Amino acid sequence: MNIYAILVSTLVPMIIGAIYYNPKLFGNAWMKSAGLTQDQLKGSNMAKILTMTLVYSFLASSMLSFMVIHQLHLGSVLANEPGINDPNSEVAKYMKSFMDTYGDRFRTFKHGAFHGGLTTIFFVLPMIAIPAMFERRSAKYILIHAGYWFISLCIMGGIICAWK
Repeated sequence: MNIYAILVSTLVPMIIGAIYYNPKLFGNAWMKSAGLTQDQLKGSNMAKILTMTLVYSFLASSMLSFMVIHQLHLGSVLANEPGINDPNSEVAKYMKSFMDTYGDRFRTFKHGAFHGGLTTIFFVLPMIAIPAMFERRSAKYILIHAGYWFISLCIMGGIICAWK
């Protein structure tokens, strides 16, 4: 796992959000579907919102790394094996040999973006849609947010996966 890739990808939702939710793109449609006005949004504590956005984006980036870098699973499978922390043990030698042979497989921007998109469709979309339906939000509201996360997670996944 590359902490620099995670930190850089943490910024993606903020950058995409500034563009995506701009009134010239989807901002007006989002406000209308959410039942919000510009005046209602002006009373917000933007410092708190942006700080928490960074925190939540960091959490998302950290979790996404496990979805886009398949080699991380080997460590989790072998984590409790005796001698895992001893570089001279059989399990450590196996892990090193495996990583030397297969460590760069599927480590491309395209592959990470693919898994970012799958994560959006099969995980994020249901997390947005289920409460939105109970809140009586429209399909437009759901699709606007899902579109934002699709773009963001594809880019984040690409960055995390490609940055070795």
